[in-house]
Amino acid sequence: MNDSPWGAPPGAGLAAGGRPPSGEGSVPEPVPAGPAYDATAGQHTRPMPIVPDPHVPDRFGDQEARDQGAARPGGPPFRDETPPQEPMPSPPPAPEAPQAPQPPQKKRAGRDLRAAIGVGVGLGAVIFASLFIVKEVFLGVVVVAVVVGLWELTSRLTERKEIKAPLVPLAVGGAAMIVAGYVRGAEGAWVAMALTALAVLVWRMTEPPEGYLKDVTAGIFAAFYVPFLATFVALLLTADDGPQRVVTFLVLTVVSDTGAYAVGWRFGKHKLAPRISPGKTREGLFGAVAFAMVAGALCMEFLIDGGAWWQGLVLGLAVAVSATLGDLGESMIKRDLGIKDMGTLLPGHGGIMDRLDSLLPTAPVVWLLLAVFVGTG
Repeated sequence: MNDSPWGAPPGAGLAAGGRPPSGEGSVPEPVPAGPAYDATAGQHTRPMPIVPDPHVPDRFGDQEARDQGAARPGGPPFRDETPPQEPMPSPPPAPEAPQAPQPPQKKRAGRDLRAAIGVGVGLGAVIFASLFIVKEVFLGVVVVAVVVGLWELTSRLTERKEIKAPLVPLAVGGAAMIVAGYVRGAEGAWVAMALTALAVLVWRMTEPPEGYLKDVTAGIFAAFYVPFLATFVALLLTADDGPQRVVTFLVLTVVSDTGAYAVGWRFGKHKLAPRISPGKTREGLFGAVAFAMVAGALCMEFLIDGGAWWQGLVLGLAVAVSATLGDLGESMIKRDLGIKDMGTLLPGHGGIMDRLDSLLPTAPVVWLLLAVFVGTG
């Protein structure tokens, strides 16, 4: 065997003239006749390049494509290559089966109704029990609600707007306003309001002056918005039929909110104030007015001494308007703060302020109309 890795060329073992080298007994192979045979011709043989004739048209396309091994039309250039296959046309899509129509989804409330009803019933039981047993206990319930509402409002102002309304003078002054209104009437409530505003101004002086104006402004607003308006509930309580007047105030406000929710949820299509509260509709406002007027006529006829049913219609209309405006007012505040609820203390309701939004502006309206219709005694 030849140990050369690449093999020997033909005739490499023959000496010049076709004889084997000395010492070997091999028979010389005959040299082919004809021109001289070059023993190394096999090592230098290369295929001659094909030069295309410029006078003959190129039938196979671009010369550069042939140099790169492009396949000639009509078949593959090599046996182990297969000609490109044309893609098979895809079958037409099967017709979709008709889908069964989906049943219309029922409207859902934005809150947990079970929790909201349970909390509302519990609060109502506490209010009515304290109202008809001892008036002062109910007054204490009002004070607690006011202080918690002030805490929620000032906390949200600090978190969202970095407004630091002083809570301590607001809480103390708010409690004093309610007690003064119950003991000394409207005059006492105004005096307590003025002293609370002064306390807010002085209390804020203990901190750096940066932001002083916005902090005291927010503090005075909070003092008026929560405890001062709540003072009219204490003024209602001072009358001889004070518990009945407070019940009328609470029932009309709750019925107005319930009528607005029920009618608006079922029939609401036209937005009342979409930029402030998208959920409120004109149909809901009509429901609030209708429900409140009916409840007002019943309350004035059977609960208020000297009241008449037609006065209840006027009272119900005024309560529906004031409760709606109060709800929109707090919605405006919450939109400015970028929050949905003022707190999370009451499951299904949000915070205390989320329940006081329609009650606070309605209290002075009910007190004023009852004072006009039947007096303050």
